[in-house]
Amino acid sequence: MSGEHPLSRHREPSQDLSPAAPARIRSGPEALSCGLAVLLFRYNLPCLSGPFAPPPLKAGLNHNHAVHSSPSKRSLVVRRLASFNAIAIVGLLASCAGVSDDLAPDDTETGGQSGLGGASMAGGAAAGGAHSSGGAFAAGGGSSSGGTNPSSGGRSSGGASPGNGGAPASGGSVADGGAPASGGSESGGQSGSGGSRNGKFVGNITTRNSIDSGGRVFSDYWDQITAENAGKWGSVQQSASSAFNWGTIDAIYDYAQQKGIIFKQHTFVWGSQQPSGTITESNVRAWMQGFCERYPDTPYIDVVNEPPPHTTPSYANAIGGGTNGDWKWIQNAFAWAHEYCPNAVLILNDYNNIEYGDQNQHFIDIAKTVKQAGAPIHALGAQAHGLNSVSTNTMKSLLTKMHEDTGLPVYITEYDIDQNDDQAQLNKYKEHFPFFLETEWIHGITVWGWIYGSTWVTSSGLIRNGTPRPAMTWLMETLDRKAP
Repeated sequence: MSGEHPLSRHREPSQDLSPAAPARIRSGPEALSCGLAVLLFRYNLPCLSGPFAPPPLKAGLNHNHAVHSSPSKRSLVVRRLASFNAIAIVGLLASCAGVSDDLAPDDTETGGQSGLGGASMAGGAAAGGAHSSGGAFAAGGGSSSGGTNPSSGGRSSGGASPGNGGAPASGGSVADGGAPASGGSESGGQSGSGGSRNGKFVGNITTRNSIDSGGRVFSDYWDQITAENAGKWGSVQQSASSAFNWGTIDAIYDYAQQKGIIFKQHTFVWGSQQPSGTITESNVRAWMQGFCERYPDTPYIDVVNEPPPHTTPSYANAIGGGTNGDWKWIQNAFAWAHEYCPNAVLILNDYNNIEYGDQNQHFIDIAKTVKQAGAPIHALGAQAHGLNSVSTNTMKSLLTKMHEDTGLPVYITEYDIDQNDDQAQLNKYKEHFPFFLETEWIHGITVWGWIYGSTWVTSSGLIRNGTPRPAMTWLMETLDRKAP
């Protein structure tokens, strides 16, 4: 939020991740016996019928060299070899059979924690964890594969999966505005900070463009990160004719990749903090394309932030117009975002839409119009800045209405409780978060700041003077995450 606007009015069953009992591994002599048996069977018995011998042996090598002198000698040698091999192979196979007698029925080599089953070595984490096409994660780090795109200035395409809310892996434009037709689930995945409830992320934002703060590692507590200001168009490009400056957002995206947490983009199109000058469709497309090529593993994007009447981009008419009508400029923004970031969940984001009934209905009307027109709108965002002064029942009712009227999932995108009193803040967290965490169609929560004195609203921080406030302690305990 930070400078976005004044407030006008304001478990999923846990999985047992303990390693399975390892299968018994044969000793050196045992393995040698089995190996010899296989070799004898493979390379010696075929001499009984020449056409079936392995190709190298048909060239007159090794033992077959002796049988080419005459038919009578060949018959004699074949009979002797057959007798010798039969005795040797029977003995060696008997030895192999003895090896497996002491294996318990469940200690198979293709299940549990073996090289062929269980946790895969070649497809990311088993159980819906790390990015399946990017290799296994090393201690929550980046993916082992996926590289840059030299032709487009792209960055590494490996790394953090949608963790616990990953974007669909593929899919084209969807006429009814639903999630892309194919691809990953929006739940499950790798969390750099430990526990996640019901497969949904609970993340936070940067602190004045910094990530770790006061000796605390961000990813120890939060499994998703949003750049508070660095991802806004005006932070990357000062004017419509100037070059892009990706430096700050590069560092944030790289941190997410290295820590194995989710990177969420805020925002593409907004009526504030945009480049100066005359902005055209070409400018908007270049901004989206440049971002998506540089940060291809971005699973969530606030495509349009705070639509009218809250804010109106100066260039709305240049990209389609239709404000308070068909909202063509919003349709186009989602279509272009999907064109360049086809794997991302695309979100329409706003404030006061779960605090006040009239604003809730207006937001629903925009979303339904855009969705019915065929734009790929995948989810709705509720900033939730005003919940400190709104009843919890009102919040629940308006959230439910927003989901039921549109058929879309919801993300809590900018949650904060502006309370200097510790107990009052804690009470609100206890009222709100259980509903967020247990409601299936709420797919993720982003808290808007955690360091007291460095948040958009004055008293919403969760770490004050280096000490966690009760709401922070309670939240980490609820999420089964590291004690602050």
